[in-house]
Amino acid sequence: MTSGRLRRATPAWLILPTRSAVPGGPAGKQPVADDAPTVSPIDPPVGLEANPWTTLASTPQYANPWIDVVEHRVLDPSGRPGIYGTVHFRNLALAIVPIDAEGCTTLVGQYRYPLGRYSWEVPEGGGARDVAPIESARRELKEETGLEAGQWLEILRLDLSNSVTAFLAWDLRQGASEPDTTEALAVRRLPFAEALQLVWRGEITDALSVASLLKIDAMAHAGALPGDVQRLLAKR
Repeated sequence: MTSGRLRRATPAWLILPTRSAVPGGPAGKQPVADDAPTVSPIDPPVGLEANPWTTLASTPQYANPWIDVVEHRVLDPSGRPGIYGTVHFRNLALAIVPIDAEGCTTLVGQYRYPLGRYSWEVPEGGGARDVAPIESARRELKEETGLEAGQWLEILRLDLSNSVTAFLAWDLRQGASEPDTTEALAVRRLPFAEALQLVWRGEITDALSVASLLKIDAMAHAGALPGDVQRLLAKR
């Protein structure tokens, strides 16, 4: 894989890929575009910074290679006893939006067992927490689509039940895909504008895909994307 540059954007874990693979920065760091707008953090109200919950005991209930389920005995903010169940995902969730030299992106289709139906999504996968997200994203893009990207931009971070990192990737090179044995994937290349229409019409409902595609669209309208990608998407 060839080296490339990793740029920063406003806090987010979303990656848009292009042709060749790019080494990532330190774990926990976000690439930011030079012309990206500065966003001030929203601080909690004074006096409400501390955790108002008291944990009395935590008991593991279930574990497998992907998740841990724990039941906590707690005192809620009013001081009343109760229980709180948490599901901890062992890996980071990653999403990648690849943009090629013609302003097209690539979606991946597969049957999602938890949903009980087929789903079209941006390339996604999981990454070990001790590995830089950009490195895991680069691997997932190659595995699912055969694409390698020369340029990467972290565009989105989300807190669901699992932390999510998404990237924008461009400067793409097509190679052979290497899907996991658990994946039966279809790959679909289409104009970025058409992918947005699928979101608007409710035909793409995967949370990472919706958030990633809309984030890139918003950045494009704000002029906050790297110049070469900005020009590609301006042709829509």
